[in-house]
Amino acid sequence: MLRAFFISLSESRGLRAVAERSAIGQRLSSRFVAGTQVEDALRATRAVNQSGPSVSIDNLGENVTNADEARASAALYHQMLDQIAAQKLNANISLKLTHMGLDVDEKLARDLVVSLVAKAAAMKPPNFARIDMEGSPYTQRTLDFVHELHRLPGNQGCVGAVIQSYMRRSESDVEKLLGERIRIRLCKGAYKEPPELAYQKKSEVDDNYVKLMKVLMKSGTYHGLATHDENIINQAKTFATRENLPRDAFEFQMLYGIRRDLQQSLVRDGWRMRVYIPFGTEWYPYLMRRLAERPANALFIAKNLLRR
Repeated sequence: MLRAFFISLSESRGLRAVAERSAIGQRLSSRFVAGTQVEDALRATRAVNQSGPSVSIDNLGENVTNADEARASAALYHQMLDQIAAQKLNANISLKLTHMGLDVDEKLARDLVVSLVAKAAAMKPPNFARIDMEGSPYTQRTLDFVHELHRLPGNQGCVGAVIQSYMRRSESDVEKLLGERIRIRLCKGAYKEPPELAYQKKSEVDDNYVKLMKVLMKSGTYHGLATHDENIINQAKTFATRENLPRDAFEFQMLYGIRRDLQQSLVRDGWRMRVYIPFGTEWYPYLMRRLAERPANALFIAKNLLRR
């Protein structure tokens, strides 16, 4: 019920326009989005790095409407990679194909992303680009492109995919990605999908997450477990201990501004932690989808608003 509610909110243009201009909306975004400019994201990255975790930086946005917007999005990521190198930050990038113009000009989008991944792979030391997953109309195209990118000379280990545990196809997709040792970020999923494509019950989504999580952890490839669910995190820790997996064989991933206490606890205990830092003006659909992914975060966010 709550999941469907937040997904519907994420798709409301009217509410989005009001929220992104309102005072309470600006307060909300300041806690969970680093800011609107590259320097805001870099500043937040430096602070997170100083406290221990690594970072993945995402410029919020998707479904650009023209080629100029796509090129501008790519140029911003090139700037980000330059600054990551110059400032010696422990950070990589995450991007969406529709933000690179996939719906406008597929060849342009592919060229822009090929250039970004090549740049990340050529850095000293090599960096990494995560191709984010979007709704089901883009799933196969996104995965096909990730496979293609990973096969290009020099890109091995420098580009990865996202798998959503609520998708019924995910087990098959994981098997194919692992066949080429492609790094995976495992999350639960936050788009509205029909029952024939996606599990609808939280228990089913969670069970599939844990099942896929264990496959990833034993694969010998470095993956990311993106969750704030303490029960699942504890299951991962227990599984790693039982299977004698080193604590640096995978990483936990969490969102900027959420469960900082848990992030720091994992770092203190020697687990790898990466914080996903979004920036930009298009924060409203991002935040609503994160609430859809785990509605329990709504109470956490409300408490933080009341404290300020």
